[in-house]
Amino acid sequence: MKMVIVNGRHESDFIIKKFKKDKHHLIVINKDKDFAEYTSNNNQIPVLCEDASKAYTLSDAGVEDADVLIALSGDDIENYVTCITAKKIFNVKRVVSLVQNPKRVDLFKQLGIDSVICSTYLLGESIKNESIIETFTKKLSLENDKIMVAEALIGDDYNIANKQIKDITFPPAVNISCIYREPEVIIPNGSSTIKPGDKLIIVSSPENQETIINFINKKVDENE
Repeated sequence: MKMVIVNGRHESDFIIKKFKKDKHHLIVINKDKDFAEYTSNNNQIPVLCEDASKAYTLSDAGVEDADVLIALSGDDIENYVTCITAKKIFNVKRVVSLVQNPKRVDLFKQLGIDSVICSTYLLGESIKNESIIETFTKKLSLENDKIMVAEALIGDDYNIANKQIKDITFPPAVNISCIYREPEVIIPNGSSTIKPGDKLIIVSSPENQETIINFINKKVDENE
């Protein structure tokens, strides 16, 4: 699959890592010179440091007939222009735009953006249907509530802090999908160490939700 990833910071780094390992053809454009350099060095991949909202940049990058373009700028209008230019001029099959303003979600869809992602919008939809869990900053239900995806911040005194994943007996049906440790997004394995300040992206079944919350929150002195 030919993918174009435009701008963004850690979310861009995460997407690149996720799809690079599956050997997709990735085209990366980032107008932030420092983060373009970081992304290139961190992922051993070329990054074009130009403004992707300009047609000549997309032409230079070779986005023609790409399967998908993902626009991750913090500027909604810039993302829209990039997506529409890619779709109308360069025949990109599917365009995905990040938006900051939740009021623009439906508007962008009506104007031709195939997928629109807004964390505030998703949070609002979640709040309408379920209560907020204090220690989890994000929660999303997938596949008719069969899967729960949550984000948890690890404190200094948490029992699992400074331990390798292989040495932690997690509750059943729980998986650590990734670890966000600024400025990196880490795809963990058994030898990965969970450190204080890490944000864990956790996948679990709904019935294990309370169990994993209690397990993650357990402090060192609670085990004595």
